[in-house]
Amino acid sequence: MTFLAGVALIAVVVCLAAWWAQERLIFFPKPLASTAHLPARVAALEIVARDGVRLRGFILPADRTPAPVVICFGGNAEEASWMLAEAGWPRDWTIVAMNYRGYGASEGTPGERALTSDAVALFDALAQRDDVDAQRIVAFGRSLGTAMAVHVAGARPVAGAILASPFDSLAAVGRLHYPWLPVSLLLRHRFDSALLAADIRIPLLVIVGDRDAIVPPSRSRALFDAWAGPKTWQVVAGANHDDLGASDLFWDRVVDFLRARAKHP
Repeated sequence: MTFLAGVALIAVVVCLAAWWAQERLIFFPKPLASTAHLPARVAALEIVARDGVRLRGFILPADRTPAPVVICFGGNAEEASWMLAEAGWPRDWTIVAMNYRGYGASEGTPGERALTSDAVALFDALAQRDDVDAQRIVAFGRSLGTAMAVHVAGARPVAGAILASPFDSLAAVGRLHYPWLPVSLLLRHRFDSALLAADIRIPLLVIVGDRDAIVPPSRSRALFDAWAGPKTWQVVAGANHDDLGASDLFWDRVVDFLRARAKHP
């Protein structure tokens, strides 16, 4: 075997390994270890997906009903209950977070088609509840969860979208982290949010950290620029991917956005 043939063989093997193992590089399911961190008024929530898989999460009810609702979609290594433990949520909004397939106590295995379909199913289930103001449902996504929020915004009449550390497509982010791989050819779970954004005209709030090395602000900006509706761009100075939500500025902007949506569906 010649040297070039050996290099080519190694390249093929690496690509095949990346293609086969990509779910393990994208999704990091976390179990539900405890609920001790949740506010006392949080209740369990369960829906049945279109294929019969049971998805389990939590609902933090508002002080009044029917209430506007924030549907939260977390990151790729995030158990959803922690999103409801955030102290910054306004009490006049109901907050819902459902664990992805294979995360928390949810059944199934995560994948792009399943997760985006489940996100729409969650919206539909909430919109039918008597304690929900179906005209004021906002999609909130963090990191990978921004892809689910964008998908719901494109498929259902949400009142607005809040995206923390969003990306335009997973392929674009993958090329940054794996420049030696033909990511666009190998990737099965593409989460191409920018393609959907061009047809979405609802209000958008994007919040990014200027030190984010996982999803650089340039990739968030590409999605922001593609969005067809009214939009607000907020940079949190000194914040990286994992501590963006620790900023008071982050929650000030989230609450301001939700207050505006409560007034104008």
